[in-house]
Amino acid sequence: MASDAVEIAAGDRMVRVSSPSRVIYPATERTDEITKLMVAQYYVGVEDGIMRALRNRPTTLERWPKGVLEGMKLSTAGSSDGDAFYQKRVPRGAPPHVETARVTFPSGREADEICPTEIATVAWAAHMGTIVFHPWPVRRERPDHPDELRIDLDPQPGTDFHDAVRVAGDLRSLLEEVGIRAFPKTSGNRGVHVFVRIEPRWTFVDVRHAAIALGRELERRSTGVTMNWWKEERGANVFVDFNQNCRDRTIASAYSLRSIAGAPVSTPVTWEELTGIGDPRDFNLQTVPGRLAETGDAQAEIDDVAHRLDTLLEWWERDFGDGIGEMPYPPDYPKMPGEPKRVQPSKARG
Repeated sequence: MASDAVEIAAGDRMVRVSSPSRVIYPATERTDEITKLMVAQYYVGVEDGIMRALRNRPTTLERWPKGVLEGMKLSTAGSSDGDAFYQKRVPRGAPPHVETARVTFPSGREADEICPTEIATVAWAAHMGTIVFHPWPVRRERPDHPDELRIDLDPQPGTDFHDAVRVAGDLRSLLEEVGIRAFPKTSGNRGVHVFVRIEPRWTFVDVRHAAIALGRELERRSTGVTMNWWKEERGANVFVDFNQNCRDRTIASAYSLRSIAGAPVSTPVTWEELTGIGDPRDFNLQTVPGRLAETGDAQAEIDDVAHRLDTLLEWWERDFGDGIGEMPYPPDYPKMPGEPKRVQPSKARG
């Protein structure tokens, strides 16, 4: 039985956590049983890192109110039959300290999403069953101009985390050639995320084009890399998911838990650490707070420089001039200018 609500200190506020003993993550060989209270306490414990990732960013909440239990599933777009769901609008009854940001979706519709400005908002979201925080790559002041380029290196069947690490190293070298400093983190699953702070002067389309151009150049220079959008064409390669830079596409934040058994955490690491990681599941709710307290945030300097995208956009124009054009958008997007047919190649051939 869940016990009565308790209050925890979160910054300058006390935050109520209901059903604190509810099991959110069952015990595994790596981790003990993890309760709702422990999830809320975890986020307070990584305040420095999680707030660097979320502050002033409109943020989608991935809520698992019943816990991350066997058989539970996440509702997808157009479906409401799951046990967990994405919350893209600020929930009714949010406390006064929970601030919001107005965002525009690809459909043209608008919404007010939560916009964390203090750790109490993150703790309250955990009380509401939030496991994963998905911040937009924008700040509230300029919601249509990203200040972050995000590269998601996604291992396909036949590849693993260590393949993604190797490709991430090649990506680092490529970015350094054009004077861009990037910051890696584990995805919390099998992949690697690489983030770059940029000047908020370009549109979502521009930033997506920069990501496509960067991915294509990486594909030319590295091995085992694919830019093919369609899964049937990717093969045993690491996929560069360029569409994570689309409007309303988000990646789990640094220090966010993932909705996977064992409570893994998407954890910032140095480039030197990345190559030495044996199993990314070692970064989890029970280990990451101590790591952050002992060594500090590996992304502590991420806001020190905001880069320009001129060179990457020049690569886009070069490729476009060579006849290598636009790439497919996600399936729920309206038809976009210059986009090829949005149909699976095997079905198109049929």
